[in-house]
Amino acid sequence: MNSIMKIGNQSFDLHRHTYVMGILNVTPDSFSDGGSYRHMDDVLRRVEEMIAEGAHVIDVGGESTRPGYTMISVEEEIDRVAPVVEQITQRFDIPVSVDTYKYKVADAVLKSGAHMINDIWGLQYVDDENQQMAQVIAKYQAVCCLMHNQSHTIYQQLIPDCIRFLKRSTDIALKHNISTDKIMLDPGIGFGKTYEQNLQVMRNLSAFHTLDYPLLLGTSRKSMIGLALDLPKEERMEGTLATSVMAVMAGWHFVRVHDIKENVRAIKMTEAILYQDGENNG
Repeated sequence: MNSIMKIGNQSFDLHRHTYVMGILNVTPDSFSDGGSYRHMDDVLRRVEEMIAEGAHVIDVGGESTRPGYTMISVEEEIDRVAPVVEQITQRFDIPVSVDTYKYKVADAVLKSGAHMINDIWGLQYVDDENQQMAQVIAKYQAVCCLMHNQSHTIYQQLIPDCIRFLKRSTDIALKHNISTDKIMLDPGIGFGKTYEQNLQVMRNLSAFHTLDYPLLLGTSRKSMIGLALDLPKEERMEGTLATSVMAVMAGWHFVRVHDIKENVRAIKMTEAILYQDGENNG
């Protein structure tokens, strides 16, 4: 794995540091913050706030992927996301990722200035038989986050099966000339997994280092936390912080969260304890 990952014009030192990807949903029905940022002024105000709180990357989502979500058309997703990407990249100096598994959306948002595609199907979406998502990402030389996902919760062996899926994703990326320094991986907490299986992934974070790519953990406010604590989505921040601390302790590189300030502080404190020599606790 390369020690530096570049997203947009920002370089991320992957040695002993965990960065924060802030979630910005421009959807009416996202499970956690749907409808909060549907007007451009609200979006830009939130981005400014996220940057002030310490976000390193902004991840924009135009279609909810919560359980039972309603799929929207490619055109509607582009209409929601592309103008937001264009405005953020014009006004702020921060890398912008877009959460989509549709190659036509990816093409439109990368053309609008996005630097990264966050693909919840890891280039293996069933309707993308010709692997056009990989082709689009390669065309723009964009960064991609490839997530484990499946439509059921049946596994022979959970962790090895997740790792095999992610290995297939990286093989697809490399086949289409996406360079190794533009790939990060996500085990897909909350996707194709039961509550117990999500906890098992959390217990085995270190196993994913065998893939030798930067790793992203996305647990923020998810049902795993709600079930463990018996709390509604708006009261799951502390549970999210616990998982972010675990990510730091397991040597992971990125966390994707809603509550920026609190996660930045928890990460900084954990790094101060782990790396008391002060080499990298920023």
